[in-house]
Amino acid sequence: MDKKYIATIGLEIHAELKTASKMFCACRNDPDEPKPNTNICPICMGHPGTLPVLNKEAIKHVLKIGYAIDGNVADFTEWDRKNYFYPDIPKGYQISQYKYPLISGGNLAGIELTRIHLEEDTAQSTHDIHQKSLVNFNRSGVPLMELVTEPVIHDAETAVSFAKELQLLLRYVGAGEANLEKGEMRVEANISVASPENTQAKNFGTKTEVKNLNSFKAVEKAIAYEIQRQSKLLERGEKVVQETRGWDENSGTTYSQRLKESSHDYRYFPEPDIPKLKISEIEEFDQKHITKETPELPWVKRDRFKKDFGMTDKEVSVFVDQPEVSKYYETVVEGNSKIIKLATNYILTDYLGLLKKDNKNLETIDAKNFSKLMAMIESKKLSSRGAKDTLVLLMSENSDPEILAEKNGLIQKSDEAEIKKIVVEIVSKNTSVVEDYKKGKEAALQYLVGQGMKLTKGSANPEILKKIILEIMSS
Repeated sequence: MDKKYIATIGLEIHAELKTASKMFCACRNDPDEPKPNTNICPICMGHPGTLPVLNKEAIKHVLKIGYAIDGNVADFTEWDRKNYFYPDIPKGYQISQYKYPLISGGNLAGIELTRIHLEEDTAQSTHDIHQKSLVNFNRSGVPLMELVTEPVIHDAETAVSFAKELQLLLRYVGAGEANLEKGEMRVEANISVASPENTQAKNFGTKTEVKNLNSFKAVEKAIAYEIQRQSKLLERGEKVVQETRGWDENSGTTYSQRLKESSHDYRYFPEPDIPKLKISEIEEFDQKHITKETPELPWVKRDRFKKDFGMTDKEVSVFVDQPEVSKYYETVVEGNSKIIKLATNYILTDYLGLLKKDNKNLETIDAKNFSKLMAMIESKKLSSRGAKDTLVLLMSENSDPEILAEKNGLIQKSDEAEIKKIVVEIVSKNTSVVEDYKKGKEAALQYLVGQGMKLTKGSANPEILKKIILEIMSS
């Protein structure tokens, strides 16, 4: 982008919440239901005369997020009708929140938030090759959290980092899986570009909204493209049109969909069928109860793993981004601080790779057995080679690693008398290499050590092996 323009980005992110039933009815909330129009009833189908009933669990999920990001939790809140007609909105309006959202303010990943509110999701429309449109109402009425950031993001990378942190938070508190590829989390980006002086005066330029970005890669590419497109328009003296745009993955470009609506276009008014809500009057919505149910948050775990386990940022990110892996790791190192670094390295560089290759789950090797394997390495019972071989054996036979290593001749030999016999044989068979070492070639020593490790199938203690080779060569 031309340096004379500054991009300003605000995100609107919708996330489906994980609850047993939908937002206003008793229908199952099942994103994996294969049969269309199965989890439906007169309420989520918008039949006249039906009455919605609030889903308490959905409200608790949003409150968990609100308390986690230090947002202002509303004492008074209400629901509104957002009026517009699409085939996937059976009532002709969506029940949402407008003037009184559940959460206002807050901060996540260094980005200030405007609001977080609850609403119901729409049905799903599909269009077939015969130019027919089909509507599946299974998703209609599913609890949907909408989060809006302040316009304080200035590049695509920061926008993606924020979206990833929100996905992680939703998963940690159990509010939702937030899989973008399944449509469980949908990102919309409001983008504008302006000169530095206009930006400082809060005149951010004309914004466009790019909707329904279904991967983090798409979020990054669409924002970067839109910044470049708007900058070129301004450079040519043309105007940016305020509109809603789509993202074409194949061409890597955005395209115009429709002119952008304003809030007054939706003719919001309070939902008459749902009672007003005072959060302070409901004991289980109290912060004490909500935070008691909330697990350790991702950023708290990051700091703890760095402090307690001495991990690098890169190492921490793997463990924090995969809570099941961090839980396994903590079980492995519990009660034995000597294996902390070993367990970090072996899980990240060996175990996770083997699991992916063989398409197996984390419990393929019991945490207790993995911990014992690390202790055997730390106490020099296993060499590095022997440890890797034992790890591979454990993948097939999840049992006591010491018995397994013993059975397969992998326990590290430290008996000097036994190692001395092997060294005598190596030295006698490699007289020219011994002469090379005596002439000052250090690599010759490593060759002899390597021959010893080869003969013992990696089970000899390399330090003792090296010591005895030096003794015999100098005698």
